[in-house]
This record gives sequence, structure tokens and C-alpha cells, in this order.
Amino acid sequence: MHHRKLVDVLRGQELQYVDSATSVQAAAEKMAASNVAALLIMDNGQLSGIFTERDLLRRVVVAGLNPVKTPIGTVMTKDMVTLDGERLGFEAVRLMTEMNIRHLAVTGLGGNGYGIVSTRDFPHVEMATFQREIEREQHIWTSI
Repeated sequence: MHHRKLVDVLRGQELQYVDSATSVQAAAEKMAASNVAALLIMDNGQLSGIFTERDLLRRVVVAGLNPVKTPIGTVMTKDMVTLDGERLGFEAVRLMTEMNIRHLAVTGLGGNGYGIVSTRDFPHVEMATFQREIEREQHIWTSI
């Protein structure tokens, strides 16, 4: 199961996105209505950033910004981590673990070309397998 390509993991996913001029309030409402924890920020068909619940908490709520007046482009993560859709799910989980992130932008998909993979996209058993493989790989590298 951990050898699935990201394009297969994301098959059937409806991409949720907004543009960078969208207010944080409108973006949060879209996230809630769509039951997602992250949105891609797309401007003129190009990926500009990602906005997650963590961004909402740390960059808006804690900073005391007004979500109605704050454009998402000012609080989104601009230097996001991405992987191509042909890469394996294991690679995505390993990267998310190493970077301490829960969402990863996926590029090179059909249609609009983008998607988001989350740690929740992988069953718990699959996550445990990934974690064991990461630990085994780290052990091998540290023993060299």
C-alpha cells in the first residue's frame, strides 16, 4: 500500500483553493464547508502558496489580525514543500515527517495540475509502516 503513487492517493480529490486576495475569513469558511484543513493558493492558474489550520492559528489568531480584512496572501506559507504526483506515498510521508508538516502540495497532476496530500490520506496502519521504515533507514545511516 505504501508503494502507491501520489496521483493514485489523490484520485478523485476535489482541489480546494482560493486566490491570494481572498480574505482569511472567506478562506476559513471554505475550509469549514469543505471539511479540509488546508487550501492551496492559486493565482492565474499558478501555485502561490498553501494555507493551513496551523497558519490560521499562528499567523492570524495569535497575531491578532482581523480575518475579514486580512488577505490570505499575507499569511499563507509561500515557501511550501511540494512533490510530483508520480512520487510514492512513502516519500510524501517521510518528507512530511522530516519537515514537521501535515500537508504537502502535489504537482504534476492531471486537470488543474495540483493537489494536497495530508497525513490523514494514509491509513493508520500505513503510517505505522512508514514510520518503521523511516526509523530503520535512519538507523542504517547513523550506523555508517
